[in-house]
Formats: sequence, structure tokens, C-alpha cells
Amino acid sequence: MGRHPDEAGETLIADNRKAFHDFHILETFEAGIALLGTEVKGIREGRANLRDAYARVEQGEVWLYNVHINPYTHRGYVDHDPRRKRRLLLHRQEIRKLIGKTVEKGLTLVPTKLYFKNGRVKVALALAKGKQAHDKRETIRRREVDRETRAAVKERTR
Repeated sequence: MGRHPDEAGETLIADNRKAFHDFHILETFEAGIALLGTEVKGIREGRANLRDAYARVEQGEVWLYNVHINPYTHRGYVDHDPRRKRRLLLHRQEIRKLIGKTVEKGLTLVPTKLYFKNGRVKVALALAKGKQAHDKRETIRRREVDRETRAAVKERTR
């Protein structure tokens, strides 16, 4: 947990950098997560992974899938399934908005980061549209050009 809190009292637990590579991020929401005690302790140990995670709206509730939270190391007989589905806590109007966007427009719900905010575990949930292969290549090309121009400017200032 050697991560530094930002100005809003947030401490990053895990982020999903792959989501920014695979998707166009359109809008983000902050949601709480219904967790078990051993899961929170496992998260406090920094043992969470968002790779390949996604969210889905089912029967008026939003569920988070494929988030891997390792069990707490000093647990007794109590344990949890590391990849169980977890309910996200959102306002009703936010859920309605997500239903509209995911069903009608075919957008995907992707968690981009997991963090502590005022002692509570929160997830940043993004409405995203999948990138095609040529979009990914364009993003990589743009990043390389930016890197080269920064290096040239840095060299010129010397």
C-alpha cells in the first residue's frame, strides 16, 4: 500500500491501464462496492487486480465481474471466492442511465480504478466503446510522436 493519497483523500489500490488501450472512455461514474470483511482486508494488503474485469446491469442492479481480490493472509476459517461477482452501489437514476447507454447504444461498463476514498472502497466505472485494431495502432503512433517531440525539445534546450 505504498501509494500516495491525492488531494481528495483518495488512495489508489489498483488501476486498469489496459482499459484505456482497449476502449474509448466516454463517461465515468464513482460507485461503492458491497464487500465482505476478508475482501476489504485483502484489499488493504494491496492484493486486488482489475485486469479483464467488467460490469453488467442485471435486473436493476449493477454487478462487477472478474475482479480478483486475494484472501486476507491472516484469516482463520473464514474465506471468500477471489473472483466472485460483487454488487456495485449506485443511485437509481445512475443505474437507469447506465441501462439506457449499455442496452440502446451497445456500450460497455469497464472498471478503470479501485481506490479508497475516506476509508471506503470505491470503483471508477467507465462507459466505454471498444476500439478497433486500427484505433489502437493510431493511439500508439500518436504516443510515439509525442515522445519524440518531447525528446527533441529537451535536446534543443540543452
